[in-house]
Amino acid sequence: MTEALSRLRYRCQLRQDADERREETHPLTWRLHEDGTPVFLKEYEDKAGYAAVRHTLNEQTGAQVIDAMKTANVRGRGGAGFSAGVKWSLTLQGDGMPRGYIVCNADEMEPGTFKDRLLMEQTPHLLIEGMILAAYANNARYGYIFLRGEYIEAANHINHALKEAREAGWLGADIAGSGFDFDIALHTGAGRYICGEETALINSLEGQRANPRAKPPFPGQSGAWGKPTVVNNVETLCNVPAVLRHGAEWYQGLSGQLSNDGGTKLYGVSGRAKRTGLWELPIGTSGTELLDRAGGIRDGEQLKAWLPGGGSTGFLLPEHLELPLDFDSIGKAGSRMGTGLLTVVTDQQSIVSLMRNLEAFFARESCGWCTPCRDGLPWTVKILQALERGEGVQGDIEMLDKLATDLGPGRTFCAHAPGAAMPLSSALQYFRDEFERGVRHETGPAHADPIPVGEV
Repeated sequence: MTEALSRLRYRCQLRQDADERREETHPLTWRLHEDGTPVFLKEYEDKAGYAAVRHTLNEQTGAQVIDAMKTANVRGRGGAGFSAGVKWSLTLQGDGMPRGYIVCNADEMEPGTFKDRLLMEQTPHLLIEGMILAAYANNARYGYIFLRGEYIEAANHINHALKEAREAGWLGADIAGSGFDFDIALHTGAGRYICGEETALINSLEGQRANPRAKPPFPGQSGAWGKPTVVNNVETLCNVPAVLRHGAEWYQGLSGQLSNDGGTKLYGVSGRAKRTGLWELPIGTSGTELLDRAGGIRDGEQLKAWLPGGGSTGFLLPEHLELPLDFDSIGKAGSRMGTGLLTVVTDQQSIVSLMRNLEAFFARESCGWCTPCRDGLPWTVKILQALERGEGVQGDIEMLDKLATDLGPGRTFCAHAPGAAMPLSSALQYFRDEFERGVRHETGPAHADPIPVGEV
């Protein structure tokens, strides 16, 4: 009996040592179970959960938290890549200022993206802890998780975790004896891509039509119900506890020599790869390594192009796979890292069909607020449909060029249309011959397996 207990303790110690090593390299996923079951409160607390809250709320000021986030260079993981620390420093704060809101953008509708879903379904307390720390730094007293309505399992797990956190004193009044009060509500959206834009999200949260707002004022000065509001992505907030637990220098070191950006990234692969999925890797990992982890391209097919971060990013070519997957490197190549979910396109797929599918999605999801987006996107779809059928006419491709320009940055009220224009512009640049076939009334590669927009 004694020998059996000794072996059990030895195995437990080995597992604990392994967990501690993974914590140092995989701050987002080291607690996750291989079978995908969620990590709830007891296990989360046993694995250093809420330790950052207890320490930070009792021993640091909000300004120190913001400085740590700046030093760590935590860049927004929702797609824009803006520094979270800088964003927090712009929030209206100080004596006499109104207490505002922390809003988590969990409306994950970017085509080909499913990273936030993993975090919410399997480690909801990590998100809650990140929101508590963000609220403390930004003088907020209430938070909202704006969740994609189709994420039913995530909603169930988050609600369970919120209940556990309140009962344990991690939410509510006087958290960890610090005198800081904060609580969170879950809000499920009605399913609109435009709610990924932070001001449209705020309008929807208030019960209004999900149209973007004019800026300034920015949400940090006047957001939800006129109060200072910080909107951050799920993955961004899930990085905060590790930064405050281990330090900004440690976080910066996770990317090593790969990138000037700090931390790790939940990278993913979708499309025609042998094994799609998610991997937490140092930010700056190359596309080649990520694709290798996915087992490479399906047998009998060759890589033609790839999207580095969802449907609203520009196409890149096979030779770009050696680039570091970070915000600046991908930006210099003419695309955006976006959400870091690589979508594989092979020689068996028609770029024209893929673009028709994507632009139909963007046209459907437009809020209709401004003319270039409201009228330009449906027009783009009609031209692409004609080219796909081999019924194009002279001038169609030139019109697509013009539409891609007219929908670009600075021409529309928000970033929805520029996001739709980027893959179109790059497709015309790299694969113009496929569009020209539609004008010559020829057919291209098989029109199979378009990018599954709006699905995961």
